[in-house]
Amino acid sequence: MSRRSIMSDKLKYEIAKELGVYDIVKTDGWGSVSSRDCGNIVAKAIEMAERSMANQK
Repeated sequence: MSRRSIMSDKLKYEIAKELGVYDIVKTDGWGSVSSRDCGNIVAKAIEMAERSMANQK
């Protein structure tokens, strides 16, 4: 079974840079990012999506 990513890689890297975890991703990969930081990345993506949807109304 293949898994499809909902967030684009570009968006994930952009948010990782904004939250200060890009260096970890770059050197050690996504598996080295803490659960808390991953949660923050998801929360930020949701916030961005909600803001984008609100602007479309």
